[in-house]
Amino acid sequence: MLKGKMRVTYITAGAADMICGSCLRDNALVRKLREQECEITLVPVYTPITVEEEDFSTDKLLLGGISVYLEQSSSLFRKLPNFLTNWLDRPSVVKFFTSRKPIQVEAENLGNLTLSILKGENGNQKRSFNKAFKWIQEEAQPEIINFSNLLIAGLAPKFKNETKLPVVVTLQGDDLFINDFKDEHRKKIIKELKIISTSVDAFITFSQFYAEKMASLLDIPIEKFHIINLGIDAEPFSGISEKKTNSRIIGYFGRIAPEKGFHNAVNSFIEINKDAANEKVQLVAGGWLSETDKNYFREQTEKINSHNLSSYFEYIGSPDLEKKKELFKRINVFTLPTDQDEPKGLSVLEAQASGIPVVQPNKGIFTEMLNKTKGGVLYSDEDSSSLSKELLALLDNPDRAEELGKTGRINTLEHFNDNKMATDTYSVYENLLNQK
Repeated sequence: MLKGKMRVTYITAGAADMICGSCLRDNALVRKLREQECEITLVPVYTPITVEEEDFSTDKLLLGGISVYLEQSSSLFRKLPNFLTNWLDRPSVVKFFTSRKPIQVEAENLGNLTLSILKGENGNQKRSFNKAFKWIQEEAQPEIINFSNLLIAGLAPKFKNETKLPVVVTLQGDDLFINDFKDEHRKKIIKELKIISTSVDAFITFSQFYAEKMASLLDIPIEKFHIINLGIDAEPFSGISEKKTNSRIIGYFGRIAPEKGFHNAVNSFIEINKDAANEKVQLVAGGWLSETDKNYFREQTEKINSHNLSSYFEYIGSPDLEKKKELFKRINVFTLPTDQDEPKGLSVLEAQASGIPVVQPNKGIFTEMLNKTKGGVLYSDEDSSSLSKELLALLDNPDRAEELGKTGRINTLEHFNDNKMATDTYSVYENLLNQK
């Protein structure tokens, strides 16, 4: 039986300067678990995490991104003694280099690097994995370990074999990363993930859809999955919907990238404004724009310019929390029209917590999410004009939009709050420890 405070080590993947949904969610979870008799250590791998509010991660960095890269690319580096290489794993050093010039890895080499990391102590990163294992055992001293995705869980087999500790993995989009590889690497990566998954006691996903998808992909028994709703702190988004103007503004917040469907938002914005009978509609977008996607973004803005709509479009960059709230205060309807089967959709919850009605594709997590929140409309992305029609319908009917917004906020606060997320996660941990 569990006695005293539960000790958990939660290992999350940093994303350098990018504020990513997984980092925000993991940081919020740790904050709330600490309020529930849980002594939890949030430790990043590769790079420090970047979040909007207080950072609850430790100042320790495991599997430092520079070392991991050099261990893969240089046999000489792998032979150097630790005292010559440890400084490269300092968070300040990693942050300094990645903020100036992110490490670029060719697709072929990235596939080999990923495979090596998945092999854990049997890969080129053996030294980094052994140092991580030693630190977790001696410093964190957990009773349970939670990895924020399976792709960073190369340590799981070693922990299971040598310590018998319960291992949990939260799946937050692993398949999307895998799908970026060519078949040759993709098949090998899936094979390694299947091996790692046998050392995992429980998997957490945010929807039944994603549990079934990953169970099928990796041959994992569905009984190992626990569905826990995403949770957010809704307090920062209180009262936002009450400050609307008479404008007609569509909002988009997410990475500016093809998979997130920014082009779908742009196409709908253009289509709506083609009808001269319509009052002009604006599009305000925010989100991280990587070097890789700058050409894509330029293509979209050129498309907007070609329709003489540049004065009705605004990109606010990658905003902090306060600027994100300002975005939500301005808009009348929100969409994140992803092409991919989205596993999270954190910004869609934030929009609903703000009382903003949302229009989302009827797939991925959004189907289950909106069936619970009732805070928006699901559209079929098989119909290219469906998104435009639903956005315009809400802009033309502010009473219905307001009703959906109010309902969405109430249900988001009830079903998708961070307290519930932490309580449900704690229950998974507790059950695993009580089974020991």
